[in-house]
Amino acid sequence: MLLDKSGDKIKDSGWIEVICGSMFSGKTEELIRRIKRAKIAKQKIKIFKPKQDVRFAKKKIVSHDKNSLKSKSIKSAKKILELSTKSQVIGIDEAQFFDDAIVDVCNELANSGKRVIVAGLDMDYKGKPFGPMPSLLAVAEYVTKVHAVCTRSGKMASYTHRTVESEDLILLGDTKKYEALSRKEFFKANKVKAKKK
Repeated sequence: MLLDKSGDKIKDSGWIEVICGSMFSGKTEELIRRIKRAKIAKQKIKIFKPKQDVRFAKKKIVSHDKNSLKSKSIKSAKKILELSTKSQVIGIDEAQFFDDAIVDVCNELANSGKRVIVAGLDMDYKGKPFGPMPSLLAVAEYVTKVHAVCTRSGKMASYTHRTVESEDLILLGDTKKYEALSRKEFFKANKVKAKKK
């Protein structure tokens, strides 16, 4: 018998799925697709996103091609635990914006038998691991890395390049502030930026 850190029995039916990649790679689209399939199976679902993500809608997760599902905006990852007690499937979008508590929350949900589907940016605009995402990737049973198309070369893109001047780690935006780039184009663009400074 497996026990979690509080000594409670761990059910064997829960797990964590992480969908990660750059901006414009289809992370939210894939989250929506998986949630819709769970709905078809008549499973009880709850979807969450961080309160600061107000780019497209306050009470929905929205993909760049405008698919959407109703969601709950929350300030704290711990709030997910109290709001999802009756749910079988938990969807969490933009996980990189939550604090490190999101990792314990996802583990607790999975340990209680729930399917947890998390989507988020794996790297920030500097090409560094973003927030709690590395830890979520480490504890997940299933990891899907999705890719965009490089706006400069047309090749596979896995980097998010910021096209406006700002040193803020979190700067909400879309194609007016960011572009998806391949490894080669990302490092080339950042070399040019560094020379300008």
